[in-house]
Amino acid sequence: MSAVLLQVEGLVKRYGGLVATDHLDLSVRVGEIHALIGPNGAGKTTLIQQLSGALAPDAGSMRFDGHDITALSMHERVHRGLARSYQITSIFARLSVLDNVALALQARSGSSLRFWHAARAERARYVQAAAVLARVGLQGRAHALAGALSHGEQRQLEVGIALATGARLLLLDEPMAGMGPEESERMVVLLHSLRGELTLLLVEHDMDAVFRLADTISVLVAGRIIASGAPAAIRGHAEVRRAYLGDDFELAEANR
Repeated sequence: MSAVLLQVEGLVKRYGGLVATDHLDLSVRVGEIHALIGPNGAGKTTLIQQLSGALAPDAGSMRFDGHDITALSMHERVHRGLARSYQITSIFARLSVLDNVALALQARSGSSLRFWHAARAERARYVQAAAVLARVGLQGRAHALAGALSHGEQRQLEVGIALATGARLLLLDEPMAGMGPEESERMVVLLHSLRGELTLLLVEHDMDAVFRLADTISVLVAGRIIASGAPAAIRGHAEVRRAYLGDDFELAEANR
C-alpha cells in the first residue's frame, strides 16, 4: 500500500453557528486518484480552500509528505508541491500555449518571470514544454493563443502547467464542469493516464467519471466524511446511497 501523502486530522471550520467542516479526517495516498463527493452544501469547497491554504481552519491539522502545513500560506504549499489548479496556472491568455508551459518551467527553475523572454532562447526549455503539451494532448495547439482555447482545452493546459511546475498533489474542483461529452471524455482519459505519476484529489459531481477514475472515494456530508474506500465499497454503502447517491444513481447503474 502506498504511503500517505496528505493527512488531515480533526479539521474544523465554523461560520458563526454553522459548522462547515466538522472534525474531519482524511488521508490521500501517494499516486492515487482520490475523489471527494457529496451533496451541495456538504462543505467540499470549504475543505478544498483549507487544503490549499486559501482559508485557515479553526482547529485541526494538515500534514503533507510528513510535514505540518497547517499554518503555511498558499504560496508555500505550492512550493512544497500541493496546489489547487487555479493557483498554479495563471494562464496568460495573450501568450501561446507553449509559452505558458515554458513560463511554468521557468518558475520551477527559480528564474524571475519578469525575464520570461530570456526563456525563449533556451531551446531545451521549449523542447521540454512541447513534451508536456504532448503529454496532455495539446501538441497540436502549441502555437495557439491560450485565450483562444476551448474550456476543456484550458483545463488540459492547467494540468500541463501543474506537471511543468512539479506539483505532487493537485486539487481539482469539478474538472469536468462546463464540458460537453467529448471534452469530458478527453479529461477522463487524461486524468486516468496520470495515475501513479501525479496524486489527484478531485471534487466532481459527474458520478460516471468519479467511478471510472477514482482509486478511493470519500463521501462528505454536513462537513464530515461518512465513508471512504474503494469505489465498489462506496457504491454498495447503504448510508451513502441514502445521503447522496439516491434512487437516480441506482437507476443509472441498472441501465448501464
